[in-house]
Amino acid sequence: MNAHSLPDEETAALRQDLSAAFRICHQMGWSESVGNHFSAAVSEDGAAFLLNPCWQHFATIRPEDLLRIDARDGRVLEGQGAPDASAWCVHGTLHRKKPEARVVLHAHSPYATALACLKDPTVVPIDNNTARFYGRTAYDLDFGGIADAEEEGERLAERLGDKSVLVMGNHGVTIVGDTVAAAFEDLYFFEKAAQTLILARSTGAPLAVLSDAVAQNTADGWRAYAGMADRHFAFLKAQLPAL
Repeated sequence: MNAHSLPDEETAALRQDLSAAFRICHQMGWSESVGNHFSAAVSEDGAAFLLNPCWQHFATIRPEDLLRIDARDGRVLEGQGAPDASAWCVHGTLHRKKPEARVVLHAHSPYATALACLKDPTVVPIDNNTARFYGRTAYDLDFGGIADAEEEGERLAERLGDKSVLVMGNHGVTIVGDTVAAAFEDLYFFEKAAQTLILARSTGAPLAVLSDAVAQNTADGWRAYAGMADRHFAFLKAQLPAL
């Protein structure tokens, strides 16, 4: 273990949580064939991270299946197989450029993707769940096809800035967080927020948009509920069938 690596027991727990997140994502109906990617840093500087192997279905991922990858050059340090090219260019860059982004979840969940396909995909604060993301959401509207170049990862890292949610225009959503549970909780609530926005907009009636002050107050109010993430994720893990 180098000076920046997490202790073995923390890495083992991280493997357990990240592998569970894949399987929970599939149960939620958010997996997409054998694509999409979740990752988690296993070093304090983001130089090494866990990632799912290329084209392994989310429903089958076990802790030992996760690759340990060098974020500096893409070398597989531990595990069998190789990362998907688009996973490497996005997740490798994010972990390398933003070591504070401990966990990176990218998904094409239905409502988040529908929102991302609107000409204006702004997360407008109209209820508790949409206001949860007030001031926390960044946008990248320069979709150019399937990401396979490091330059795209650099752009996404820049667009994310200090936010924890990146709406990727014509694509999907990427969530970053300190733990798997916290990031998954945001992925869960972002999908609910996007669903509310899509349904509300589908009526054609004007939205009752919260004032900036109320939206900020609501976003701040969510901080007291941070412990929900661990309890919710523990419940979801407990429902998973054994592999």
